[in-house]
Amino acid sequence: MADCARLRQMMVEQQIIRRGVGDPRLWAAMRAVPRERFVPEDVRSLAYEDRPLPVEGGQTISQPYIVARMIEAAAISPEDRVLEVGAGSGYAAAVMSRLAAHVFAVERIAELAALAEGRMKALGYDNVSIGLGDGTAGWAEEAPFDAILVAAGGPGVPPPLREQLAIGGRLVMPVGDGGEQQLVRLIRKDEEEFDLTVLEAVRFVPLIGAHGWKDGNADP
Repeated sequence: MADCARLRQMMVEQQIIRRGVGDPRLWAAMRAVPRERFVPEDVRSLAYEDRPLPVEGGQTISQPYIVARMIEAAAISPEDRVLEVGAGSGYAAAVMSRLAAHVFAVERIAELAALAEGRMKALGYDNVSIGLGDGTAGWAEEAPFDAILVAAGGPGVPPPLREQLAIGGRLVMPVGDGGEQQLVRLIRKDEEEFDLTVLEAVRFVPLIGAHGWKDGNADP
């Protein structure tokens, strides 16, 4: 296999920095996390390409730019506690673990949750907790969160995630149906008020759960 460290450097330069992601802490995190360790063996040679890739459980790992775009929009600080809904392979949680105090990542597919947890242990990322369950309900026992990222497209922002967002916290997620979603950022101003910003058009797998879609067809 080609030199992965060199490919990581190229990925950050060509896919992240050149597209306008401007956070040097995020660049460093993406240069450090070995993306090839978060994809199946048969697609590891493609780990640093500008595209989503299939992972276990019939799911995908997002293209590097989208991962970076969402993380930058969440404006994660070193003291922040972060919730990720849809841990998937664990890659985004691993990147965020280099930026935050602690990352709590919820995954509904047991196979993916177990693999993500194993990867964190193998790489020594001890400030990531992986939970198995319905991520649309959040992780109430660990709330509030300074940042919440949702790695699947839902019909709207799940009410439990709004409730678990700290005052001043940022929530980033795709909203829309299975055809195309809008990536949005929600900032909690106070107990009742939220500011919403639409960032860009994206396409994600459906957010499945009690406060999302009922199944993979994005049906309400």
